[in-house]
Amino acid sequence: MRLEARAHIATVDLLRASVGAVLAVLAVAAALVAAAGAPIAQTFGLMWAGAFGSVFALSETFTRAIPLMLTGLAATVAFKARLFNIGAEGQLYAGAIAAVAVGGGAIDAPAPLLFALMLVAAAAAGALLLLGPALMKLWWSVDEVVSTLLMNFIVLLGVGALLDGPMKDAAAMGWPQSVALLGDLELAKLIAQTRVHTGLLWSGGAAIALWVLLRFTTLGFDIRALGANARAAAFAGVPVTRTMVMVALLSGGLAGLAGAIEVAGRTGYVTLDMSPGYGYTGIVIAMLAALHPLAVVGASVLVAGVLVGADSMSRSMGVPSYLADVVVASALLAVLTASMLTRYRLRFDRVTRT
Repeated sequence: MRLEARAHIATVDLLRASVGAVLAVLAVAAALVAAAGAPIAQTFGLMWAGAFGSVFALSETFTRAIPLMLTGLAATVAFKARLFNIGAEGQLYAGAIAAVAVGGGAIDAPAPLLFALMLVAAAAAGALLLLGPALMKLWWSVDEVVSTLLMNFIVLLGVGALLDGPMKDAAAMGWPQSVALLGDLELAKLIAQTRVHTGLLWSGGAAIALWVLLRFTTLGFDIRALGANARAAAFAGVPVTRTMVMVALLSGGLAGLAGAIEVAGRTGYVTLDMSPGYGYTGIVIAMLAALHPLAVVGASVLVAGVLVGADSMSRSMGVPSYLADVVVASALLAVLTASMLTRYRLRFDRVTRT
């Protein structure tokens, strides 16, 4: 028995695989709800209402989706080139701390210029964090999965030291919290009396820009060629080193921007719990979107809706909100399995006896 690549993959097969993956996730979620002793239909109804059932619910879902879009895009562009960036969580925190370092009052400049400097600093901090592992992969074949994952812990320890030291807010009453961002640098609200902010437009614009880059530019072609077959791409004249460096800067920069926009749009300062794993969830979103930048937008809203709806459902039904994490993880496994079964089939070799 062996796996054999399919010669042709029809669109209907891809659609069938996606539907099957969704049904499998719903079945897993229903089984968990039933095991918790809650009515399945009512629980799902409360999850939907908590995520999309009102203007406030939608605003909370979109607010949660903003950093997920950017970390999902960061994973998408990296995975397209087979640079497996697992360090978006650390890059997000690096971007957030860089944003506060620039926009926390240390620099005296007009607000528009300071805002631009803040975004550039955040993107640069995230980009530089990924550039090192990317170069180590190119020069010394160091596994970037391990190096980027370990960088997350290093960055979080560094951020913790800064929040307890030179960047600590003296008015935080002992809580490890950075100085606040200047009020002029905070993002405006899209809907009054809600938390959703114009970072949603920034994230959506980034998705469109990345799609255009990958689809219509020479760099996008090089990225796709590198991801398809690095040796063939190099033989055809694709500048492998330059392309990999650009991918690292793009991916890390997007994750760093996620930190800056989260600070400017929602928190106003940096804490060690400002991200409930946005960098890791971004990987799930990229895979759910099949590494398509525009599909990342929809996948981010869907995952954010599951997370927000689970919180609302938990308060009403007493079902643990950790159900959302299981649903998200199950969705990733289901999509990966469906994708494999769509692209490959099992071939049973005949055994000949002599």
